[in-house]
Amino acid sequence: MDFEISKDPIRIEDVIDKVVAREAGAITTFIGTVRELTNGKKTLFLIYEAYEAMAVKKLEQIGKEIRERWPNTHVAITHRVGKLDITDVAVVIAVSTPHRNDSYEANRYAIERIKEIVPIWKKEHWEEGEKWIGNQLETVSYPSGKPREEDMNG
Repeated sequence: MDFEISKDPIRIEDVIDKVVAREAGAITTFIGTVRELTNGKKTLFLIYEAYEAMAVKKLEQIGKEIRERWPNTHVAITHRVGKLDITDVAVVIAVSTPHRNDSYEANRYAIERIKEIVPIWKKEHWEEGEKWIGNQLETVSYPSGKPREEDMNG
């Protein structure tokens, strides 16, 4: 499966292997990790949750958008859910293309689209408290710990 949500640690090599192609002259990867400091607060750990079936469909949609925009492209994306500690890998995106510039552009496009449309959200745990952050762009809050129906459709 080229697009998946995983409860287990992501093996970066496995994601890269999915995009290896004879016509590819470039493979780029984006590896998103859990950082310790966010807006001056020390993070202890994160908990990611997702509407898994919809998240996978949205990841597939991003792959389709990329292949339409950059022909001869292969894309694989794995996003982790559950408890992640500092430096843990949260997401891996691998993109292969015939030429390097397209690979860079398509990979950046993928992470920006993930934050825009994929129903994955997180709870940050800090030294002095915790908070459900909401959508990945942090433009909609999910105080109950998950999106409301209207958050998912609009």
